[in-house]
Formats: sequence, structure tokens, C-alpha cells
Amino acid sequence: MRVVIQRVNEASVKVENETIGEIQKGLVILTGIEDEDSEEDANWLVNKICQMRIFDDADGVMNLSLEDIDGNILAISQFTLHAKTKKGNRPSYIRAAGPEKAEPLFNFFVGQLSDRLGKKVSTGQFGAHMNIMLDNEGPVTIIVDTKNKE
Repeated sequence: MRVVIQRVNEASVKVENETIGEIQKGLVILTGIEDEDSEEDANWLVNKICQMRIFDDADGVMNLSLEDIDGNILAISQFTLHAKTKKGNRPSYIRAAGPEKAEPLFNFFVGQLSDRLGKKVSTGQFGAHMNIMLDNEGPVTIIVDTKNKE
């Protein structure tokens, strides 16, 4: 699984001009899933995301986690995170999991985040064309990949 994490003051997602998810201070998590990804990958990401110290403390130092600030999450499934661009000019998405694999694993990931935080995790609509608006605070944007645990 590959995620792009963005620290935000607020964010929302619309489908067909209707807002279906919105949050205040927290994280937008764009989530890409490959065929070989598993619940183990999702659980590892949940721990990493919830404990990652990327929010400012009273001294302006990134020393607080999402749990520390009681932050929110807007999670969006995004298969294009697994684009391969080595050949030609049209990205290939062959490594991205199909919806029959990706949707249940994405839902599991969101459920685990919700359980860990003790609150609802907002989401987009799987497979839909979405418009995401966010106020990226910092900006802070971090990429995490379960196949390359740096």
C-alpha cells in the first residue's frame, strides 16, 4: 500500500457537486492499493499514520501525532498512486489492484483507522470522480509505502 499524507487545517471531498466528506485539522490520506497488499500492510500503515509526529507543539516543532492533537482523517482511495511511468508518456496502472481487491482492503484500512482513533474517518466514494479541496498546512506532505518501509 502506498499513501500520500497531507497535514491539513481543513479538507473536503465532493462527488457530483455534493460534499460527502469533510474534516477540520488532521490528515488527508490518498491511498493506493496493489494486488499483493494485505490487511497486514493496512495495520502497519494505521500504526505509522496515527503515531507519526508531524504536528507542531507549543514551540513550533513537529513533535505531536494525530492522536496527540485528536485530529481527523479524510481518506481517499486513489489507484493512480501506483502509476508506472518508465515507458512512454501514458502512465500504466497495471500494478494497481482492481476494485474487487482494493475496495474491501480500503474499507478495512478505514475501519482500522476509525477504531484506533475512536471516531469516524471521512472518506470519498470508491471509484467515483471526486473533487478534493484542502488547506495543506505547512505544507507537510509525506509519502509512505509498505513495500519500502523507510
